[in-house]
Order: sequence, then structure tokens, then C-alpha cells
Amino acid sequence: MEILLVLIPISIGLAGFWLLSFFWSVRNKQYDDPEGARYRILRDDYDDHPAED
Repeated sequence: MEILLVLIPISIGLAGFWLLSFFWSVRNKQYDDPEGARYRILRDDYDDHPAED
């Protein structure tokens, strides 16, 4: 039963880490264009070496 005193905080910590990671990825626009890369490579004007900013 004492193991629950260890496992519950670890599971809450992992869930919190996952949630923060998810919000970070949404804020940094990781999911803006999920299908664009699939079709972008099929275009004739595809650029292998994009200009650096």
C-alpha cells in the first residue's frame, strides 16, 4: 500500500509533463499544417534548399 504514495505523485507528474508538452507544441504551431508537407513535395516548384532567415 505504501507504493501508492510513490506511484500516484509520479503518475500525476508524468501527466502534467505531457500536458505542458502538448500545450507547448500547440503554442509553437506544430499542428498548423499537418497535410501540407504531404502535398508540398508533389509540387513542381518544390525547393530542396529553402532560403535561410
